[in-house]
Amino acid sequence: MTNQDFTELMRQYQRLVYTVCLQFVRDPHVAEDLTQDTFLSAFTSIDRCDPAYYKQWLVRVAANKCKDHLKSAWVRRVEAQDHESLPEPRGAPPAGTALTPADPDPQDLVLQKEESAALDALVRGLREPYGRVAVLYFLEHRPVADIAGALGRPPATVQNQLFRAKAILRAQINERRQD
Repeated sequence: MTNQDFTELMRQYQRLVYTVCLQFVRDPHVAEDLTQDTFLSAFTSIDRCDPAYYKQWLVRVAANKCKDHLKSAWVRRVEAQDHESLPEPRGAPPAGTALTPADPDPQDLVLQKEESAALDALVRGLREPYGRVAVLYFLEHRPVADIAGALGRPPATVQNQLFRAKAILRAQINERRQD
C-alpha cells in the first residue's frame, strides 16, 4: 500500500476510529491521541490485512488501543486521583510527609457532623426495598450475608438492591451539590 492509499484510508475511516475511541475513553483529547496511535499501528501492519476487511480491522485495532490505555497503571492511578472529590482537612499534614496531624479544626468537625447527618437522612429516606437494606449496610455496617438472612432475601438480591441504592444516593448527592 502506498502512502497516498493509506492517507485516503485514514480520511475514509478517521471519524469512525475517533468515535470508537471516544466511546471507550469519554475524553475527546485522549480519543484523538488514541486515533493517531491506531493509524500509526495500522500503518506498520496494514500488509497483514485483506483490503476487504480494513474497516473491521481498524475498529478492532482502535478498540485494543483503548483497552490497553484504560488498563495502564498510569491511567488508573491518575483517574483515581482526579475522582477524589473530598478535600483534605485543613489540619492534616501534606500527604507523604512524616508530620503528625495537628488537633482537628473545629470548623472541619462541624462540617463533618453536618455531612454525616445529611447522609444519614438521605439513607433513611430511601424508598423500599432499598431503605432497609441501605440502613443495615451503610449505617449499621452489617455484611451482605447478615442482611440477607435478616430480611429473608437471597444475597444476590441484597447486592442488587445495594447497587441501586448507591446509584440513587449518588444522584441525590450530586443534585444537592448543584443546588
